[in-house]
Amino acid sequence: MPDTLHPDLGEDKTLLLLDDDEPFLRRLAKAMEKRGFDVETAGSVTAGRAIATARPPAYAVVDLRLDDGNGLDVVEVLRSKRPDARVVVLTGYGAIATAVAAVKIGAVDYLSKPADAADIVNALLARGDDLPPPPENPMSADRVRWEHIQRVYELCDRNVSETARRLNMHRRTLQRILAKRSPR
Repeated sequence: MPDTLHPDLGEDKTLLLLDDDEPFLRRLAKAMEKRGFDVETAGSVTAGRAIATARPPAYAVVDLRLDDGNGLDVVEVLRSKRPDARVVVLTGYGAIATAVAAVKIGAVDYLSKPADAADIVNALLARGDDLPPPPENPMSADRVRWEHIQRVYELCDRNVSETARRLNMHRRTLQRILAKRSPR
């Protein structure tokens, strides 16, 4: 039995991890298994829905934006099949409207990427009005800004002009930011 088993983990330790970022999914699956969860992974909305329908887990960590749709669709299926499931929504886009939508359809928490396994376990197992403890080493504001710019840059297929337009910043300013190393 792993020595990092979480004491609040109930009898049913089934966990669905849904994310289309394969390396992140593998790392998170390994970390959650070490904490005592019985992990099943999926990389698409279609696969996530199939698992939620056939074998609804007690816990789920669902990425919001996937290649084939929205992770909230899987949350809805899971909620209909297993109302007591504890679901945490993960996303690289920290928008308040999306957080509200996730909580309205039954997610217990909403975490911005990159979230580590400890933050996810705390969110999954938090009960009632207990708020999970603040992260030990949160990202700096500069790092959050840099991560957001990188994400938009990738979504724009690394097109500097389009990224600058979407971020409402001057193209040269964006080029200078992209040329620098990531802040700590």
